[in-house]
Amino acid sequence: MHFYLDTANADEIERRLPCPLVYGVTTNPSSMKRAGLAWSDLPDFVRLVASLGARAVHLQVRHQEANAMLEDAREYLALRGPADVLVKIPATAEGYVAARRLADEGAGVTMTAIFEPEQVLWSAQVGARYAAPYLGRMDDAGRDGLALIAEMEHVLRRYGPGEGPGGLRLLVASVRTREAFLGLLRIGVGGVAAPPSLFDAVIEHPATSAAEATFLADAR
Repeated sequence: MHFYLDTANADEIERRLPCPLVYGVTTNPSSMKRAGLAWSDLPDFVRLVASLGARAVHLQVRHQEANAMLEDAREYLALRGPADVLVKIPATAEGYVAARRLADEGAGVTMTAIFEPEQVLWSAQVGARYAAPYLGRMDDAGRDGLALIAEMEHVLRRYGPGEGPGGLRLLVASVRTREAFLGLLRIGVGGVAAPPSLFDAVIEHPATSAAEATFLADAR
């Protein structure tokens, strides 16, 4: 399962990486705005993330039309180095066009803002590597987010991994609690993008820390 830190805040990333449990970092224009990042800051940001051991970083396009999305994507893909760069594209009609062309060129694509099971099928058919549903936003809309994610995973398994290299996996974002994270583990999703605070909650357990303290005291 690929675990991503969902943030563009360099300080938050540096406090948690390097860590072998974190596959990479995923961002979007909103998280960049909160972190005070401009588009011109992306090369330094990608270099920082790569230097901390992230294997991949996801950067989202900033236009609606397919051709403009492709221009964004090629700008981002030029930043690939020790860390792979995947292009995040909203699951719209124009987005699927851009995604198919990028996948045909061998680029990694994440279809984002996924809210319905059929969008997972379309993501597989255009060769995306990830489809990113927003669990918390589904719950906010009065829907059963985990049940919808389970349907999406069923679609993925029923119709196969798609046409992209290595196949498609869900990368569930907007995950806010440990209980939601455990629910996703029960479903068996292939990826989770979580805020750094949730990463802390699932990586450390107070009972483990207490046991460690006892062992260290006895060792002394």
